[in-house]
Amino acid sequence: MLVKLGIRRLIQRSSARTNPTHLNTRCALSSTNILLTYSKDDDYKEVPSPPEENPVKRTLRIFSHDLKSIVDPYQPPLLEFSTHVDIAVIGGGIMGSAIAYWIKQRVPDDALRVMVIEKDPSYTRSSTVLSVGGLRQQFSLKENIEMSLFSADFLRKVPELLACEDGPAPDVQFNPQGYLFLATAAGAEQLNENYLLQTKLGAKIDLLSQTKLKEKFPWINTDGIELATHGIENEGWFDPWSLLVAFKQKAISLGVEYIKAEVIGFEFKDSRWTVVAGMDPEERHEGIERILVKTSTGETKGITFANCVLAAGHESGKIAEMMRIGRRPGMLSVPLPVEARKRYVYCFHAPNGPGLDCPLVVDPSGAYFRREGLANHYLAGQSPPLSDEPNTETLDVDYTYFDNVVWPNIANRVPGFENIKVKSAWAGYYDYNSFDQNAVIGPHPYYNNVYMATGFSGHGIQQAPAVGRAIMEMILDGEFVTVDLTKFNFERFLVGKQVKEQNIV
Repeated sequence: MLVKLGIRRLIQRSSARTNPTHLNTRCALSSTNILLTYSKDDDYKEVPSPPEENPVKRTLRIFSHDLKSIVDPYQPPLLEFSTHVDIAVIGGGIMGSAIAYWIKQRVPDDALRVMVIEKDPSYTRSSTVLSVGGLRQQFSLKENIEMSLFSADFLRKVPELLACEDGPAPDVQFNPQGYLFLATAAGAEQLNENYLLQTKLGAKIDLLSQTKLKEKFPWINTDGIELATHGIENEGWFDPWSLLVAFKQKAISLGVEYIKAEVIGFEFKDSRWTVVAGMDPEERHEGIERILVKTSTGETKGITFANCVLAAGHESGKIAEMMRIGRRPGMLSVPLPVEARKRYVYCFHAPNGPGLDCPLVVDPSGAYFRREGLANHYLAGQSPPLSDEPNTETLDVDYTYFDNVVWPNIANRVPGFENIKVKSAWAGYYDYNSFDQNAVIGPHPYYNNVYMATGFSGHGIQQAPAVGRAIMEMILDGEFVTVDLTKFNFERFLVGKQVKEQNIV
């Protein structure tokens, strides 16, 4: 009932919007000259629906398996899971698990059937577990600050909120050392504007002149630094794996069904009586109601849903394409501009490096570093310019990037980093929004039962608690209740309106 109510409110709200008949959905941005369209691949084919299994044959198959299990106790279990759910969440990382948790803590028991579809429960290539795990309120957008303020409060309460009856209280190992942003004269004005907004919204941030910066952190080379901001509360870093496991275990304890399967397509239905704001009057609407998945045994199965949430991280753009987003005329001609971007993280030892007071430092060059545990170990990295984006086919690490780019920048800022030894490194994916590097949160304007939570471009893990709550509100209440995240909806791609965050790391 709650799901139907949420959808009804959403449809009412969509209908109330001004019909943008003047808009061409294949729109170019006047400021950046970006054309948001996909060129269709000739070899792109939609997956056919699997044949329906005869009920008698299904019963005999299950009975036969049960008999074999009596003789052979090590017989592999049948891969049986729900074929009809109220809410299907695509992606079982931190974002999908947070969404599932919030929905089920609001509507427990069997009132809503929630399923999370994850193709790799080991999370070996998941952005969540390969993250540095930073938490900050030092953003330039009001919405990003508000989400991170809530997430900080949530992390403090994790031992209580995500505790399960049959296990110990989870510990996400939060290190409250803060973020330290450094700005040259060219960036000082923007940093000061950010500081004023952050403190107005309740963030605890110190504004430091060059002199004050040197007094507080004498190990920093302040040459060329005009201004700095240091988060003194609710900022630092935590263990991403611990938070993911806590969300997932709590969601399962509340009744969420997790399945191991890969999304390979969708089934569509004729919904000619549905009218969506912005749709061509002569266009026949086509709905979406079933996910096609491939199981670990290679079978193709269908899962019918009332609502679907796309939270698949860097793979969200490809899955949206399976939904025909970006592959059809009209409103579906505009794609979801989310793709994988590879980022390196290097772990090194510096015997003369900063002590335990070392925050996560963001240098004007774009390089960052923070302490990692004890004994003078540190993590560092830096996003490359667009022209030097690394290949994303593998997660191989380029160590020369550290030698030629990262190390010179951090050694210039911290003389103690001139003598270091790289111990290890890894690579992970950003779910990169190539349109404006900001999140996509909320319903799709064409499919009234499809919601998105993706494209965070590097700061998704710290905002997962807030985004999970926001998607829950949108589905069950039909609107954002606590923090208004309308600015991050898909419709900005239709009208070519970028939402820019100045503090991207």
